[in-house]
Amino acid sequence: MTDTTISSDLRSVRFRREREPGWTRLEELVAKAEAGGMAKLNFDEARDLTSTYRQTVNSLSVAREISMDQALLNYLDNLAARAYLVIYAPQASIRSLLARLFVSGIPQAFRRSGPVLLIGFALMFIGALIGYALVMQDSSWYYTFVPGELAGGRGPSSSREMLEGSLYGDVPGSQNTLASFATYLFSHNTQVAILVFALGVFWALPTALLTFYNGTVIGAFFAVFTQAGLGFDVFAWLSIHGVTEISAICVAAAGGAQLGLAILLPGDLSRADALRLRGRDATKLLILAAVMLVAAAILEGFFRQIVQSPGLRLTIGWGMGALWLLWLLGSGREDRK
Repeated sequence: MTDTTISSDLRSVRFRREREPGWTRLEELVAKAEAGGMAKLNFDEARDLTSTYRQTVNSLSVAREISMDQALLNYLDNLAARAYLVIYAPQASIRSLLARLFVSGIPQAFRRSGPVLLIGFALMFIGALIGYALVMQDSSWYYTFVPGELAGGRGPSSSREMLEGSLYGDVPGSQNTLASFATYLFSHNTQVAILVFALGVFWALPTALLTFYNGTVIGAFFAVFTQAGLGFDVFAWLSIHGVTEISAICVAAAGGAQLGLAILLPGDLSRADALRLRGRDATKLLILAAVMLVAAAILEGFFRQIVQSPGLRLTIGWGMGALWLLWLLGSGREDRK
């Protein structure tokens, strides 16, 4: 063994002996914080954590400069990284992250997406008006817009008694038919919500067309009942779940439009950066649409079958709409991050 090697070993031993108590203390504090979070540390421990972390980082820097043995460098590097995560990484639980998402994240994304949301609702409304007007003028248009499965056996040739029975369950077997139709309608609208979001990346045009088409389906369906003198009844029947479910489709469409606009109109950003930026709000809108669809499924599966009064159906449906707006327009205004 050469004198240089002996000198290097002695230097390493002396370096470790002088600083090892601080490393040991840091390792204890990091382990405690990792197990229970920073809240588990008292004031003195928190102070020691930051001071020993700085000392350890300094030791690591010196060890690299004087070429200490690799095992010591690896130990210090790992310890410093663990301490950094404990001190600087967000100390948030899954519960607090979800709370922040629903209290501020989703409502703020909703408000930032105001223009595309208005466009989505406008396309749905215009489509409904056109579908309604065309079917009122010529009933054959109904079969152009409404698929057979979605019609549930109801169409321009259906009698008033049959249509009314399907709304209130007065016709034998109509409750089963109504339940099957409700299930199909929810499945259909869920697929539409996913499609309008996913297709938004193609410059938002497919999203706009699909949202418009879904409006024509609603308008055509409404026209058939209006022709039979049941316009108010079907409006109430659709409202109890439709206010939430149709809004979910428009929200998903707005999320898809955000992706499309990031590609079509990136502004001063690159398309990749614009997509990444708008994608955050788009993802939150998709989560919102999913939550609304689940709520609509509950309304559709229970309340619409149990509640028979048109007035109560309207109250429940539009009351839910008011609650959605109260949350989305009012929550998270104090948190601007």
